[in-house]
Amino acid sequence: MEGALVSPAVLHPSLGPRWLPESSRWLLLHGRSQLAVENLRKVAVMNGRTQEGDRLTKEVVNSYLQSEIASVRPSNSVLDLFRTPAIRKVTCCLMVVWFSNSMAYYGLAMDLQKFGLSVYLVQVLFGVIDILAMLVATTTMIYVGRRATVASFLILAGLMVIVNMFVPEDMQTLRTAQAALGKGCLASSFICVYLFTGELYPTEIRQMGMGFASISARFGGLVAPLITMLGEFSAILPPMGFGATSILAGLAVCFLAETRNAPLVETIEAMERRVKGGLSKKDEEEKEEISLQQLGASPLKETI
Repeated sequence: MEGALVSPAVLHPSLGPRWLPESSRWLLLHGRSQLAVENLRKVAVMNGRTQEGDRLTKEVVNSYLQSEIASVRPSNSVLDLFRTPAIRKVTCCLMVVWFSNSMAYYGLAMDLQKFGLSVYLVQVLFGVIDILAMLVATTTMIYVGRRATVASFLILAGLMVIVNMFVPEDMQTLRTAQAALGKGCLASSFICVYLFTGELYPTEIRQMGMGFASISARFGGLVAPLITMLGEFSAILPPMGFGATSILAGLAVCFLAETRNAPLVETIEAMERRVKGGLSKKDEEEKEEISLQQLGASPLKETI
């Protein structure tokens, strides 16, 4: 067991540099322009843009890097997640979603003994259901959409948990099956919401938004055992709490925009304009302004 846990850490230093190439931006900043061009050409081939990749040169990518450095704005703060209406709505909704999802997920995972079956058997069942649910979630994200997938799984999970309260305790198999399906739905929504969150925030605050959402999830995980302890006062309180918050989170997702096949927003200002009336020509002009002025319509952006 110890060997299985330690071996990835031992192998990582030797496998990482060999199989994982450095980012092109890092290579450019360290003066390795030729290797950066080679990596970008590989990306172009994978994206089916071989001709654009062939037109890349060291001069083009260096010029692009200099233009990005020249256009760098002052760093954003966490207040930017609440300063403007559109971003504020996204942040508040995602706080509810991440908090509720994490609380319900870990609440179910930490209360295995109540089903009356072997905790090891229940844990294996939960793990198998999680894997299957994640595969289903990946498919629905691609073909149905992010918003519908996250909302549906959260609401379905909440209903499963609440309905399970009315199943007689002697029907252990049915209770366990419903709980496993509910936890699987929560696992699916967790997978979806990671991608969904990154696509909702504009590029300049995307990592900050992801971090803030992750903090909300950690708080949900901290609250989960406290909700479970409410079962000492009434057996219906924990499932009611987990189920109600999951349904509330699913409804909160309905207030967010669908991001499937939608272009990623670069700035907070563009995000506000998108909410008010969709992306305009002004957004496209801003997005291409650097490349047109500095690169002479460089093929770099066409490549990636």
